[in-house]
This record gives sequence, structure tokens and C-alpha cells, in this order.
Amino acid sequence: MFGRLIAYLDSIKARDPAPRSRWEILLYPGVHALALHRVANALFRARLFFLARLVNHFSRFLTAIDIHPGAVIGRNFFVDHGFTVIGETAEIGDNVTIYQCVTLGGTSPDNGVAGKRHPTLLDGVIIGSGAQVLGPITVGVGARIGANAVVTKDVTPGAVMVGIPARASSVDGGRADSTFIPYGTPCSEQFDPQTQKVELLRCEIETLRKRLDALLSEHEDLRDRA
Repeated sequence: MFGRLIAYLDSIKARDPAPRSRWEILLYPGVHALALHRVANALFRARLFFLARLVNHFSRFLTAIDIHPGAVIGRNFFVDHGFTVIGETAEIGDNVTIYQCVTLGGTSPDNGVAGKRHPTLLDGVIIGSGAQVLGPITVGVGARIGANAVVTKDVTPGAVMVGIPARASSVDGGRADSTFIPYGTPCSEQFDPQTQKVELLRCEIETLRKRLDALLSEHEDLRDRA
């Protein structure tokens, strides 16, 4: 138990350069939210729904992070800052990182019968600030969701999603990256969170430029054949 806690705290320190010690990480609201969710989830699986909700409400009051007791969460999950909402049927793999103001939201089933209606995040996913991941979709291993993106369709492993609605960026996309990318944002290796919008615009411009180059190349090929 103690060894797993140390490994968990070290996994957070590897993703966040701010803390000077493990003791500081123990004060993080995301750590408290996950610990209380483990309790709420155990109560939920035991069908003690009222008690599970009670723990959930206390956790939300304490941390500003709302994780439904029914959500399934893997190892080394890290919510960096608060105001995040995770729905009942959400499933989260190992080593997933979520930044502030993220929603893993659900869609209302057409037939009125509750079922799988929240996202599944596979191992190593990074969700940037303000992103909304909606519906019973799957975000593939190592995928990154940029700040303020709205994702409503499945995401392939290693993809980088930006925009509203979110679409795959051709910059550094389509492959899982072994290095941790803060805020899930591509393009710049030295990324300042204060310039998120500029970074996203730069991604869009680079994507459009590559598409234009591809179209021009295709046009030249057709002209040569003619």
C-alpha cells in the first residue's frame, strides 16, 4: 500500500515540476479527489448509492472536482487543478492526465435507457484545459486533446486533437509520444500555458499549410499526366 502511494506521488512529480517534495503533492486537490473517489466507488459497487453520493458531494465541496462514484479509474490518474467533471459511465486507463475545467460528459440515450454514455480514455491520454470530451467515445492510447477542444468522435491512438469540433492535427500527430506533453498541446517544445490560444492557432495554420501543399502536389501530378 505504502509503495503504491509513493509510486503514485512520483508519477505526479514526473508530470508536474512545481512540487518540491512528495509532501506538497499530498496537498493537491486532485490527489484528495482520487482518494475519496476510491471510497465512493467501493460504496457504489456495493450498491450503497446514498453513501457513495454523500462521499462524492463531500469530495466536490473539498476539491472542486466532481467524479461520479460509478466512474472507473485506473492507476496514476492525475487531475491538475480543479473544476473538472467526470460522468458516471466514464472509464479512465492508467497514467491519464487531466487539466482544469475539463468535462468528460455524457449524451442522453435516444431510447431513454441509461447505458454507456460517457467517454473511455485509454492509457497515457492527456486532456488540456477547458476541453470537453462528450459521449460514449474512445480516446486512444497516448492521444492528446488540446485546450478548449470539443471531442465528440473516437480518437485514434497518438492523435493530437484541436479545435471545435475537434479534428486531428497533422503536427506531431498519429503516433504515441513517449515524452510527457504538458496541457496536451503540440507544436512548441517550450510551451507556456499563457499562450495556449496562440499555440492552437499556430497548429491550425501549420495543418492548413500542409494540406495546401498536398493539394498543390496532387494538382501538379494531374497536370503532368494530362
